[in-house]
Amino acid sequence: MTAACDIKLLLSDVDGTLVTRDKVLTEGARSAAAGLREAGIGLALTSARPPLGMRMLVEPLDLLLPLAGFNGGLIVDPEFKVLESHPIDPKAAHEAVRLLRENGLDLWVYTETAWLVTALDGPHVEREAWIIKMQPEAASIADADLARAFKIVGVSDDYAKVAAAESLVQEQLGETASATRSAPHFLDITHPEATKGFVVRSLSRRLGLPPSQIATIGDMPNDVLMFAESGFSIAMGNASDAVKARASAVTDTNEDDGFAKAIHRFLLHSDAASPLKSRSAS
Repeated sequence: MTAACDIKLLLSDVDGTLVTRDKVLTEGARSAAAGLREAGIGLALTSARPPLGMRMLVEPLDLLLPLAGFNGGLIVDPEFKVLESHPIDPKAAHEAVRLLRENGLDLWVYTETAWLVTALDGPHVEREAWIIKMQPEAASIADADLARAFKIVGVSDDYAKVAAAESLVQEQLGETASATRSAPHFLDITHPEATKGFVVRSLSRRLGLPPSQIATIGDMPNDVLMFAESGFSIAMGNASDAVKARASAVTDTNEDDGFAKAIHRFLLHSDAASPLKSRSAS
């Protein structure tokens, strides 16, 4: 079995990883987080959500370390004091909006405290509001909005269209922005340093830990960036085969307490409830 040696910090994705499909934080996940604390292993969160969209997790997990929202675009402490801020360059934001509109995707724009949408009745708006506990504002997306944007999202239930838009935006914007899918229906555009790989480097610097002592866990293509930067990486059972292939180990799905099982099996080295897969780190 692949070993996770001398890990001092676990950086976890939220949706598809820490919580279930219905956004429930299970008792198993809470207990596993407590086990990390007792073992002297820190827990930090990173997500495509805005930082405020993770506030409901701070108390039940007794979080003491940073929360990296917008894939690292805005990093805050558990009291939501800003530690690092990386808004999108306005020129890149304008170009991203043009490309998303031309390719038929709905638009969402997140600022530090607001969530703007071009259609209140658009796909996934209602569910997203329930998930992050924020209410969207209808907007035409003006210059002033793009001057303070931390994340621009292209939204469509045509997954092929979202994938194609990802390639196009990456090609057109180059190094001026990061474009990755946080879900098959979401294309997230952020500052080029606002990636989950950057979050690993930021926490390494901030906490004085070498990346080799940081473990990561996630399920989506944007999580692969933090897998590559960390000493040990865990893919969820609900991840794609491509994501699993980039991880050091694979746990069960988020519907089967894969987060808790991974902590017990790979980080705490205690008995797991069911067998988990592992692979040699690449």
